[in-house]
Amino acid sequence: MRKVYLDHAATTPLAKEVLEAMEPFFSEKFGNASSLHFFGREARDAIEKARNEIAKFINAKPAEIIFTSGGTESDNLALKGVAFASKDKGNHIITTKIEHPAILETCKWLEKQGFKITYLPVTKEGLVEPESVEKAITKDTILVSVMHANNEIGTIQPIEEIAKICKKHKVLFHTDAVQTFGKLDIDVKKMNVDLLSASAHKIYGPKGVGLLYVSKDVKIEALQHGGGHEQNIRSGTENVAGIVGFAAAVKLMQKLGKKEQERERKLRDLLISKILEIKDSRLNGSKEKRLPNNVNVSFKGVEGEALLLRLDQEGFAVSTGSACSSRSLEPSHVLIAIGLKPEEAHGSLRITLGKDTTEQDIEKFLNVLPKIVASLRKISPF
Repeated sequence: MRKVYLDHAATTPLAKEVLEAMEPFFSEKFGNASSLHFFGREARDAIEKARNEIAKFINAKPAEIIFTSGGTESDNLALKGVAFASKDKGNHIITTKIEHPAILETCKWLEKQGFKITYLPVTKEGLVEPESVEKAITKDTILVSVMHANNEIGTIQPIEEIAKICKKHKVLFHTDAVQTFGKLDIDVKKMNVDLLSASAHKIYGPKGVGLLYVSKDVKIEALQHGGGHEQNIRSGTENVAGIVGFAAAVKLMQKLGKKEQERERKLRDLLISKILEIKDSRLNGSKEKRLPNNVNVSFKGVEGEALLLRLDQEGFAVSTGSACSSRSLEPSHVLIAIGLKPEEAHGSLRITLGKDTTEQDIEKFLNVLPKIVASLRKISPF
């Protein structure tokens, strides 16, 4: 049985061209980028070349790119780094109820350190209203953090509008762009973003490497200390192979471009239209302001985990929510925030497409899904 992978929001397979770019740095090009000899210079040159390529991709300066171990570290560094660097200016941070746990758990920790956090509600489509951001800003507000697009329901936020409000009030703005980096156009200058988080493994790159864009005008406190790597912001011997792989993944996304986005969007729309033909099904999130590869649906009277396991038996890999918290028995905080009841949230399914997803894969999936939903409803206690 051919396995069909439909969980690209959780992670993506490493692309062949990315692996080929990385391979030399696991073997003959093994130098420590801080060493002054040939092997070290070779590694340093590879890092700086990658930094330049990735910076250009989002219209940033190379010095504004800080390499990290991934999206979670980048989010932590953004929030904690700004909080402790700006505590003499204020102690108030604004975020939303539907952020990734990397943001929400960091905010909970900061509350224990004496910072005040405002968690903004969202509309039933999962949209943050810019007016609510402006109303929440006080004289003590130092940072606003709103994700570019939600990892569960795919809703794309009005980032530019929110960023303009932050600029007007002289408040720093951070966005978690882990789900959009390489998939939507990102120009950090045009978007007025002060800090931005991204991760390589969401765009066919390696796990264990990410970045934090920090505008040259922003001061942040380092979280880990040591040899002063990454401009004294993130000490630790650099993951040269991972960074090279990140740049190769960016090149791949540039090559795929809008043509691939449109292809995935068509498959997404086909999925949504056919799934909504199933009785008592609903689409979660915005139909229009949505990532091109994301479908999140709920089925009345069906338990999401049972649905996932049955689909897995049929050869389809999907998710019931965020991969980072999918083992939790708690209903999705995102679905609760957009107004679903706990039992409705438990019946959700996230399907996320990738560059290797074919129309035949979608047709097979749509042939199997209604039968499984009907079967599970027969044994449902609801």
